[in-house]
Amino acid sequence: MPATKMREFLDKNHIRYATVKHSPAYTAQAVAASAHVPVNEMVKTVMIEVDGTMAMAVLPASNQIEFDELKLALGTANVNLLREDDFKDRFPDCESGAMPPFGNLYGMPVFVADSLAQDDYMAFSAGSHHEVVIMTYADYARLVNPRVVKFSAEILALPS
Repeated sequence: MPATKMREFLDKNHIRYATVKHSPAYTAQAVAASAHVPVNEMVKTVMIEVDGTMAMAVLPASNQIEFDELKLALGTANVNLLREDDFKDRFPDCESGAMPPFGNLYGMPVFVADSLAQDDYMAFSAGSHHEVVIMTYADYARLVNPRVVKFSAEILALPS
C-alpha cells in the first residue's frame, strides 16, 4: 500500500493514479524492471541539502545529478548529497530509502529535473520497495509545485 500521507493526499485531491506491486527492488532502475514500467517513466527521489535545508531532487531513473549545474541553477555553492541516516526519520510512513517525491507533504522543497516536465507520466516508489505509483506529471506538478531546473544528465554506461 502506498505511503499513507501520499495516498490520502492524492485521494483528497481526486487524482487518478495506479499502483503496481513488484518484487522487492532497491534502485530506481531495478524498480522499473521489476514493475515492468518503462525506464523513461521511472523517477528517483534523491535527498540533498541546500544551504542547510533538506530538499528532494527528483530526476529520471536513468540520470544522475550534476551538482555543478544544480548549484548554478539554485545560485548557491552549498548543495550536498545526504546519507540515508540523515533523513530516514523524516519519512515515518515509508520504508527507508523508498520515499515518494512529495516533499511538500514532509515540509521540504522539491527540485525537479527539467526533462521530467516534458513527460506525460511518471512512476515512483510508493513508500515501499515493492510498489510504485504511476500518475500524470501534470497532476504531480499541480500538487507539489516543484521548482523545475536543469541539473541532471544521463548516466553513461561503461564499456564492457
